[in-house]
Amino acid sequence: MSTAQGAQSGVRPQPAGQPLAAPQAETGPLLAVRGLKKYFPVREGIFGRVTGQVRAVDGIDLTVAAGETLGLVGESGCGKSTAGKTILRLLEPTAGTVTVAGRDITPLPRRDLLPYRRTLQIIFQDPYGSLNPRMTAGAIVAEPLAIHRLAHGQARRERVADLFRRVGLSPDQMGKYPHEFSGGQRQRIGIARALAVEPQLIIADEPVSALDVSIQAQVINLLMDLQAELGIAFLFISHDLAVVEHISHRVAVMYLGRIVEHTTREQLFARPLHPYTEALLEAVPVPDPALARGHGAPVSGDVPSPLAPPPGCPFHPRCPLAEPQCRELVPPLEEKAPGHWAACHLR
Repeated sequence: MSTAQGAQSGVRPQPAGQPLAAPQAETGPLLAVRGLKKYFPVREGIFGRVTGQVRAVDGIDLTVAAGETLGLVGESGCGKSTAGKTILRLLEPTAGTVTVAGRDITPLPRRDLLPYRRTLQIIFQDPYGSLNPRMTAGAIVAEPLAIHRLAHGQARRERVADLFRRVGLSPDQMGKYPHEFSGGQRQRIGIARALAVEPQLIIADEPVSALDVSIQAQVINLLMDLQAELGIAFLFISHDLAVVEHISHRVAVMYLGRIVEHTTREQLFARPLHPYTEALLEAVPVPDPALARGHGAPVSGDVPSPLAPPPGCPFHPRCPLAEPQCRELVPPLEEKAPGHWAACHLR
């Protein structure tokens, strides 16, 4: 990934108004997800009879500590974005728990989620579709401040102007509408909106996939600068391993709704254990073929349908190493080496 100059950070907003108290993680991880599942019913006929379940997220475990970045990677259709939205309770989980700052938020009614909306924010993938075209950029960034009663009047306008500077935009652009901005600028508006409530963790759902490569580098560097300055944690969702290697501290590899490998960035890219991870790494383009990682052949075929996942290991239909047990038994996610977890019978 090419290196681009990160956007200059402005002055950190000062508290204003009387905000609702945001949850604080005293001990343990900031975010802990256990056994999270999200199934979508398939209905047929005029009576809408349920005939099956799409297992978009099929029992995942992950944690994110304060101030760290966990990369969640996998091919399109593996359930990464659904997992992120379910963690935020934009989608209701089918099973499992989501613990934020030591509190399980899965049983909470929506009216009690407001303080946790401050703790967890999201940057959406599509900078064109995630902004209201009828609102000015300033109004879009100011809306969370109004919802959470964080600032009013002139104080709110000053906070918005400061957020614009922080993400590399000019306060003079606050009166413009989304269609007057480029794709990279729109994503910066989305980042400013997420920062408005001073969250502890941001779920970044493919935040650079719709941008040009040079703009991708600028946005990634901006996120890293914000993390260094503000101590924000990220759950960074992406299918681009080059980007994930650049920004993440730990990486979880997701396949067909499940986590198949989970370790530090250094261990994953140096010594991948799961054949799916090896195939993903081999598919990453390199400028010099002599520098290829040499982990194996790139992955072939398509991700099976989550409506009818294969028995046994979900990767076995595409795995060049598959043995009879792989077709029959689901491999558990086990610690194969210190701090290195993988779900594979053969490793």
